[in-house]
Amino acid sequence: MSNTEQTTNKPPRMRGPMGGGPHGGHGPAEKAKDVKGTTKKLANRLSEYKIAIIIVMIFAIGSTIFSIVGPKILGNATTEIYTGLMNKINGTGGIDFAKIGKIILFALGLYAVSALFSMIQSYIMAGVAQKTTYKIRNELTEKINKLPMKYFDKRTNGEVLSIISNDVDTLSTGLNQSITQIITSIFTIIGILVMMLSISWEMTLVSLLILPISAVILKKVIGKSQKYFVKQQEYLGHVNGQVEEVYGGHNIVKVFGRENEAIKEFEKDNQELYKSGWRSQFLSGLMYPLMNFVGNVGYVAVAILGGYFAVKGRITVGNIQSFIQYNKQFTQPIGQVAQISSTIQSMLAAAERIFEFLEEKEEVEDVKKPLSTDGLKGNIKFEHVHFGYDQEKTIINDFNADVKDGQKIAIVGPTGAGKTTMVKLLMRFYDVNSGAILLDGHNIKEFKRGELRKMFGMVLQDTWLFGGTIKENIKYSKPDATDSEVIEAAKAAHIHHYIKTLSKGYDAKINEESTNISAGQKQLLTIARVILANPKILILDEATSSIDTRTEQQIQSAMDNLMKGRTSFIIAHRLSTIKNADLILVMNHGDIVEQGTHEELLKNNSIYREVYNQQMNDNADFDKKGGEQ
Repeated sequence: MSNTEQTTNKPPRMRGPMGGGPHGGHGPAEKAKDVKGTTKKLANRLSEYKIAIIIVMIFAIGSTIFSIVGPKILGNATTEIYTGLMNKINGTGGIDFAKIGKIILFALGLYAVSALFSMIQSYIMAGVAQKTTYKIRNELTEKINKLPMKYFDKRTNGEVLSIISNDVDTLSTGLNQSITQIITSIFTIIGILVMMLSISWEMTLVSLLILPISAVILKKVIGKSQKYFVKQQEYLGHVNGQVEEVYGGHNIVKVFGRENEAIKEFEKDNQELYKSGWRSQFLSGLMYPLMNFVGNVGYVAVAILGGYFAVKGRITVGNIQSFIQYNKQFTQPIGQVAQISSTIQSMLAAAERIFEFLEEKEEVEDVKKPLSTDGLKGNIKFEHVHFGYDQEKTIINDFNADVKDGQKIAIVGPTGAGKTTMVKLLMRFYDVNSGAILLDGHNIKEFKRGELRKMFGMVLQDTWLFGGTIKENIKYSKPDATDSEVIEAAKAAHIHHYIKTLSKGYDAKINEESTNISAGQKQLLTIARVILANPKILILDEATSSIDTRTEQQIQSAMDNLMKGRTSFIIAHRLSTIKNADLILVMNHGDIVEQGTHEELLKNNSIYREVYNQQMNDNADFDKKGGEQ
């Protein structure tokens, strides 16, 4: 296929495995450009599940409350044990195990209810997240089929696939974790703070003094490590890119003896990756020991102060135990909030890209009363057609051609001449900038795109087969075709004999990459697919380029039979394949520079004649050398 499209592709976003970061093992989170707008759109999406989300919030709050009360209840048990021991020492009584047992059972009941509530809210929220992403995936799939071709010209396949897979997964994970975790963390912080104050405001003040110290340490460590994480990501991209390039072109590297240079370049980038990775991970690893040290200092301070209050009789031993538990738990939800904020940022960034994709301008049908394609013969006329993928750069300049139904039209020319572009305009993958394309006297814009395209059958240079049986691949153009129709199409494409040699015949599986059949066989199957469709108009874009000479001759005869009575456009570089065309259009720089039959063009001192003679001489030289051997 000629590369006529002069487009500008955006560089793909790097969303692969990019190493660790200071929080939870991940690098700095990607941020959305419009946080407020994206949040509003996401909220609208979730509004249909508002009852479920309210229930989730209630159960999350309930689970948090029950789990917070637990340490205070267990503190009462500790107090009972301590009081009983003191009474026993003093000879005034003993330990009331019955009362302690009741306290423990009550605490276990609270924790059980908390766990139950947590499971219920997790179950409901998982359903909300999956239902939301399920609908979004469906919408994205439908959107792909509605987008104009120019959208994909400006983006890589990887970028589009990343939105459908990576971004949707990120959104699903974020929804499943963020809502419940935020609610739980906030209420845990508030609840623990209330419980700590109810025990001792002085000890609470000591605990709170630890927080700014921890924040300063976090800021220092993150500030130092951040630049190394950025550098780590940069060089990881270099290393991944180099590995992909070298192994993708491994045979070329070997042919030119560049193995040592490739190794040296890799070692250089790998060394930089090692340095930045070691420093970032070391500094990130320092954070937790330092935080633990500060936390332990806080525990010591609380224990000393609590012991002093106990001696003074201002606080019970059980309350000291409860306070230490609360103090230990207090920093956990704060860390969770910091961690979940990163998850939310990534979720909103992913959601923003998803919504941007869904809001892209679609290929709309602007025909109020579309014409029917029934009864059309296939007369095609190009009238002063001008077109450019970029409005500022015209590729097709004043193209004119009149094609009668049943004619075989060959389009030849150098790469970038505009051959394939003309075909794309004909099928309305793009609309002309000016001029018109007429089908049986009607502007093709008067037909629905879907109905118009049903009139065409295409065989391209780059074959497309999917993972499935051979029969399924052939029937792709006509799902309701009978087995006999499939076999007849395969015979016409000269692929039937090969299929019968397979152990499972037409039920033989083609893998997803289509690597278990040859390039020529792939092309024959796609030709069989078109034959089965029985279209009015045929488009053959370098259809025999991947096929050997012998097979090409077989296909040529099959194509001749297929093209009888059908308007056919043949794009070819090998001029020997188009000698019997009714009209040959020689294109260059978007213009028809020559036209006529094969014989007419050879009679003139034409570009076509020069190229044809060159190809014939090359083939003769090849045959001569082969005979000499």
